[in-house]
Amino acid sequence: MRLEAVGKRYGLRQPWIVRHVTIDVAAGTLIRLEGRNGSGKSTLLRIAAGALLPSAGRVTGRPHAGYVPERFPSGLTFSAREYLRHMSRIHGLAGPAGLAAVDEWLERLGATEYAAAPLRTLSKGMCQKVAIAQALLSKPGLLVLDEAWTGLDQAARGELDAAVRERIAAGGTVMYVDHDPARLASDVAERWQLDDGEVTVRTGAATPAGTVPVDRTVIVELAGVEPSSLPRLESLPGVVSVAGDRAVGEHQAVTVTVVGQHCDAVLRELLRWDGVHVRAVRP
Repeated sequence: MRLEAVGKRYGLRQPWIVRHVTIDVAAGTLIRLEGRNGSGKSTLLRIAAGALLPSAGRVTGRPHAGYVPERFPSGLTFSAREYLRHMSRIHGLAGPAGLAAVDEWLERLGATEYAAAPLRTLSKGMCQKVAIAQALLSKPGLLVLDEAWTGLDQAARGELDAAVRERIAAGGTVMYVDHDPARLASDVAERWQLDDGEVTVRTGAATPAGTVPVDRTVIVELAGVEPSSLPRLESLPGVVSVAGDRAVGEHQAVTVTVVGQHCDAVLRELLRWDGVHVRAVRP
């Protein structure tokens, strides 16, 4: 796939969000997009996936694409299984092959139990699983993930990591944005840094797999956490891991590792939880 002089602005008198992007994208490549909020990462991902036309330039050689947007339209009247069966037909998977793909991804992502429920009744995390499943149904040659791990439980995050590696091993290309600097870090072949609408390409992994730079990690010690709240805690943006300490009655003391830049937001969220107490915050 090739991006040739690609640019995007939302109106003739509006500023360029993306500009002068010319890059050849090799098959079997994992690409991480980096940049500050509002730098144009989502815009560039949408253009790459074919979900948005560029204002200038063109994209050629795009393989069949699967795309997980930053915001999935969860208010649909379909059930999860109905929606995925519909999407499988759009992707060209008819009959038993389409049904098998739907059931496979519902099971892998832990969503089978809720497959018959209307999407509008599902939690954000469960809708996110459906969004991921629809992108993976057809084993796309190009997989584009915009904050796709946000809201997932730990098991589903692991399945999505595995799915990315499967697409790369099969010769596909994966482009993604994620708030966790350790996400798939050792697998990354290229890092695209967006600044003032332009892209700088760097090669190689930035961080060993499964680690976060020490100066960007914060430990939060909590008390009074209900066991049923642990999946919700794990799904907060920026949370790298959650470890149980000891049970106190029906509640638990836990230690949470948080990416530093998300620590304030996580603490603000936790202060709204009834009965949860922040005992310590440390590097």
